[in-house]
Amino acid sequence: MANSVNISIEAPIENQIQEITYDGQEIYQAPLSMSENLARLAQKIDFSKTEDEFCNIKKEGESSLESKSEDDNKEPGYQSSLWPWDSVRNKLKNALTEVSVLADVLSIAKEKRYMVLDPIQAEPVDSRPMVQVYGRKKALSAAGAVLLAGVERLRASETMRMTRNMPDFHIDLLRLRQNWRLKKVSNTIVGDLSYRTAGSKFSQTGVFEVTKAPEEQIAQAMSMNASGPAPSALRVTVPPELQGVAFISVLCQKEQEDVVTATLSSSALNCPSTLLGDGADLHWQQKLEAAQNVLFCKELFARLAAEAVQLDASIPHMVVGNQIMATVLPGIQLLIGLCHNNGQNNNHNPEGIKSEGSSGKSEHDHVLEHSLHQLLRAVHHNNTHHPFPHPATGPLGPSKRRSLAGPMAADRYELLDMSKEQSLLEQIIQQAQHFFMRRRSEYVLDTIAKEVKDPLIVSHWNALNSPTQSCVKINIMAFGYDAVFRTSLVVHIYQHQMTAVQAVGRCMGWQLLASSAHLGSGPVEPLSNASSCLLASPNGDRMIAIRCEPSVGIQVFIAQSPRKDFFASELVQDKKWENLGGAFKEIKLEKMEGKNFLNKMELLMACLSSPS
Repeated sequence: MANSVNISIEAPIENQIQEITYDGQEIYQAPLSMSENLARLAQKIDFSKTEDEFCNIKKEGESSLESKSEDDNKEPGYQSSLWPWDSVRNKLKNALTEVSVLADVLSIAKEKRYMVLDPIQAEPVDSRPMVQVYGRKKALSAAGAVLLAGVERLRASETMRMTRNMPDFHIDLLRLRQNWRLKKVSNTIVGDLSYRTAGSKFSQTGVFEVTKAPEEQIAQAMSMNASGPAPSALRVTVPPELQGVAFISVLCQKEQEDVVTATLSSSALNCPSTLLGDGADLHWQQKLEAAQNVLFCKELFARLAAEAVQLDASIPHMVVGNQIMATVLPGIQLLIGLCHNNGQNNNHNPEGIKSEGSSGKSEHDHVLEHSLHQLLRAVHHNNTHHPFPHPATGPLGPSKRRSLAGPMAADRYELLDMSKEQSLLEQIIQQAQHFFMRRRSEYVLDTIAKEVKDPLIVSHWNALNSPTQSCVKINIMAFGYDAVFRTSLVVHIYQHQMTAVQAVGRCMGWQLLASSAHLGSGPVEPLSNASSCLLASPNGDRMIAIRCEPSVGIQVFIAQSPRKDFFASELVQDKKWENLGGAFKEIKLEKMEGKNFLNKMELLMACLSSPS
């Protein structure tokens, strides 16, 4: 063509993508070498094609060119015919050629007249045995020098340790390995103090390095503290973010008008600057335990902060810096803060903290802090301890309830209910709510016990309770009569008085004539109803009527027979009617002797039961 353009085809610069990892990283395929590229091109050659096929292809190309030059008068379907046995002849000819060549090679190798096949001797290598001996001797001397230097160091160290009574590095390393995970990386010894083997999924690592303490430092520490324990031969280096002390501060307080002022007080954030003792002189066990506690507190606070952001509460939770604010009850807030002091800077408190004296009583709730630690450790335990499958061939992981969801034909709502789990923040809020409800219940019971002198109200709270459930036993009794009758719990205290009087009357031999807990006579009470009972003496000549009204109190009436004011009349002439009880007369209880109501009633029954 006239307007032809040269086009260059080149291989792409970037290689093909072999794999894409989960984090989006692309792994490219390595480029082919020259030998690999040659092998790849050689694989494209089809060696099964014979020479005849190539000849046919060539003949077809020549015949096509000749057919174009022929006259157009020829028939279009005309083709030159080949001999039918042409391909067989060509193959036989090629086979004869190969057999002839093979026969010539065999005759040359057999008869020895045309060519002799002898092996070629290699050139002799100039061997220098003394050079090899000197090289091996030099290598052995260098290795021996290294071993001797190590032996001398061990001997000097052992001699110094025995003379100065210094601690052994390997013994301390053995003790460290018994309690902590260690491994050797190149020429250093590193350890891990995280909770990953216990089920933790926290991203921050807890790697520390173990080195040998300088002998001069050990000798100086032994000279300064001769009577105390021997210093350790180990030196443990922890990351800077895990140094110092840390704890989770939990505080419940009333809600402030300004959100900025609702922060942890300095007394709650009273965190010691360092551990007991200097950081260099501190024992490695205490140092590692403190660093592990810092890591645990950071994991706990990070989990609580993530849950506070994700939870959809009626009153949203707030996460400000190292502090979480959640609403427990209307007007009451739960403040959870991370207090960490690594000794580098002294000002770790957030802005807006009220200045209080450090000698004041801390409002930090240690019970809720302990509950948070228990909840996180329970999460770690559940991550590593899965329930066994039922049957044994089932998958490992689902609970027994979820395993039975299929055979029991559980619906979508039941499956969603199985998958719901309470977060740590929800559980600690429930515990805080229970704590406030229990404290309010105690206050109400104590207030009622102070106001009501008779009968006595005694509350027994169980020492062993659930974090969200408490049990209280309330006993209502009279002093000195607790063995006669006691009430576990009643809504209205006067019901106890009526039942206790009847119990005392039975002990005194009196007979219960009538009793009613809900009287329909008299004024209407704002709370509960009036109650009454009627008792008769053993002889039947005395009667006591008791009426209890919550608004008025207890009223006692007595009547006796025979009536002293009975006179015969035209209608009632028989004197037997004088045995009927006379009019009831009210007794003033406040003027009677006795410690309480039951004591006064006992004295009254004793007086009315006497024959005089």
